[in-house]
Amino acid sequence: MNISQLITKAGITPNEMQEATIDAVLNDRDDVVVMSPTGTGKTLAYLLPVAAQTDATSTALQTLVVVPGRELALQSDTVLKNIGSGIRSMACYGGRPTMDEHRLLRQQCPQIIFGTPGRINDHIAKGNIDVRQLAFLVIDEFDKCLDMGFQQEIETLLHSIPLKARRILLSATQPEKMEATMNSYRSGHKITTLDFRLEDDATAERIKVLTVRSEEKDKLPALAQLLGQIGQESSVVFLNYRDAVERVTDYLLEQGFSAISYHGALEQKEREEHLYLFANHSVNTLVSTNLGSRGIDIPDINNIIHYHLPESEQDYIHRIGRTARWDKTGRTFFLLGPEESLPEYVDADVENYNLSDHTDEAPTLPPMVTIYIGKGKKDKISKGDIVGFLCKCGGLKSKDIGRIDVYDNYAYAAVARLLVPMMLKKVRGQKIKGQKTIVEVHRTWEK
Repeated sequence: MNISQLITKAGITPNEMQEATIDAVLNDRDDVVVMSPTGTGKTLAYLLPVAAQTDATSTALQTLVVVPGRELALQSDTVLKNIGSGIRSMACYGGRPTMDEHRLLRQQCPQIIFGTPGRINDHIAKGNIDVRQLAFLVIDEFDKCLDMGFQQEIETLLHSIPLKARRILLSATQPEKMEATMNSYRSGHKITTLDFRLEDDATAERIKVLTVRSEEKDKLPALAQLLGQIGQESSVVFLNYRDAVERVTDYLLEQGFSAISYHGALEQKEREEHLYLFANHSVNTLVSTNLGSRGIDIPDINNIIHYHLPESEQDYIHRIGRTARWDKTGRTFFLLGPEESLPEYVDADVENYNLSDHTDEAPTLPPMVTIYIGKGKKDKISKGDIVGFLCKCGGLKSKDIGRIDVYDNYAYAAVARLLVPMMLKKVRGQKIKGQKTIVEVHRTWEK
């Protein structure tokens, strides 16, 4: 599939950074370094030209994409699959047995693999991944890989890859060790550097910075009041500690808010489920450690709330990078206690959001509800089949249906909250493509 067809399938008009990256990957033979702020579309910038140069008829692995976390591996894999390029891909990451992944690798013969450094090195060492025909090694979020302590694993990986494979590195900043790392394994090879970090100013202009004062040291009541006034908008509340995330989430749930936690102590399946419910607007508020500031690409996040102040300027940059994606706008709130002040590194026009100036509002439920459907790909069910079923049998219109994801044995669909009771009543006992199935509300901490 050529690049024009892939761009059309992706449904984008490439921005300046994407155009330059696509041109460099397609038309040069150099290694490529791309530096651009979060939210500017770096994933599609490398995926589209790499996919255009992938031989879909081959069983060989042709591209290895290394990312700092499981979530980004899964999200990047989903981005490629959603394009509909016909290229086989797979995500590899820790938290599940290596043997299970090895079995899937043998079955699927992926042409592109997305994975975390440690798991990829493990597969290469065990011979589960054959890199001899690799055309591209991509390291996405290279700055975050180094921040998260993966430097030794990255260097091990670089020395395992054939010299003929081109390297593509993508980063929101320029880590001090980037150039040294690039030259350490491939000294003298030409590197094309594309630096679009000046767009940070444009991104900052789309984010309104506000301070919110809590009269009490315990900021929970102020947070609840703020969220009540924000209403149905999608918000991420950042804290610095896992136990604090659980405490804040529990409090918000007790107060009747739609909230869900996200941190490294959760089981991987639970983390994925929580992100999914937040991304499809079945939950309004994600309460997270800084884990949620790295590599999570969820569109249409309206607000970033710093319950705990960011511990560094880099943490701040990564946090606010979750909003104002692409050309959208967003807000970031600093919830300040009696003895707290705005960090010096915040270089922006700051407004005061006075809670007493706004009317108190009761917690607002999210606009969507996630529905479980007990049939999937193995039952020959597609997204189109689900839309048809929910509209014909459930009395919905296409505008009442949000994100749909179809897995092997089941599917999820986001449905407008107010229409769920009527829809469930109408589909009871109905068949989808001639097959009886279960249709029920997914467990979402409903009140």
